[in-house]
Amino acid sequence: MVCAGITWFLVLYAEFVVNFVMLLPSKNFWYSLLNGATFNSLAVLALASHLRTMLSDPGAVPKGNATKEYMESLQLKPGEVIYKCPKCCSIKPERAHHCSICKRCIRKMDHHCPWVNNCVGEKNQRFFVLFTMYISLISAHALGLSGMHFFTCIKVQWNECSAFSPGASVLLLIFLCLEAILFLTFTAVMFGTQLHSICNDETEIERLKNEKPTWERRMRWDGMRAVFGGSPSLLWCNPFTGLRLRRLLLLTYGRRGGAEFSV
Repeated sequence: MVCAGITWFLVLYAEFVVNFVMLLPSKNFWYSLLNGATFNSLAVLALASHLRTMLSDPGAVPKGNATKEYMESLQLKPGEVIYKCPKCCSIKPERAHHCSICKRCIRKMDHHCPWVNNCVGEKNQRFFVLFTMYISLISAHALGLSGMHFFTCIKVQWNECSAFSPGASVLLLIFLCLEAILFLTFTAVMFGTQLHSICNDETEIERLKNEKPTWERRMRWDGMRAVFGGSPSLLWCNPFTGLRLRRLLLLTYGRRGGAEFSV
């Protein structure tokens, strides 16, 4: 939760600097309006994607279902093999891995991300990809705006460029640039890695463990459709797709009840 809180703080800090240090004091109305609408829209989409990743069930396997009675009810064929996780006593589906932090087996687990306080797996990978994409976009936008602001303020007095003192403005902008460079590098690399994994139908854990695929791989667009759902459209970029208020409240209540997911 500390890492998740830091994420929100840094995004809101960027919004504060962009809006109150750079855009609102600007004398160019359309420049402020267009850049403000773009930056704030991307920031809302980034935070919404973060929330969806954090609150969504990543594909947790029910705990303790590896009982004799349950396995008999599966009516397995002779020679058919199933795997049991000794840590959470669950029947382990193909491509599921046990997360030592969540203490659950997660279907198509990619990794556990502290920045979203959740695993990235079969059911929430889409939102994590959107989160990394929107963070990289607002980081690049913030860098561009900072460069323009420095260039503009060099020509005139700093007092005319911002409502803050020159020293405070410079410090706020320098910290914003450092933050933007760091997160642009990190999230752009993560975004590219995630897309590569999806197109190759291979999770990060499977790649690191060099696991030989025993499943029929979905390649390129088939993998993208499996993660984002449906044919390519702008809905792929919408973190609000499929959101139901009642379901969100149930998920939030389930997460408050403990470390277990609602399954």
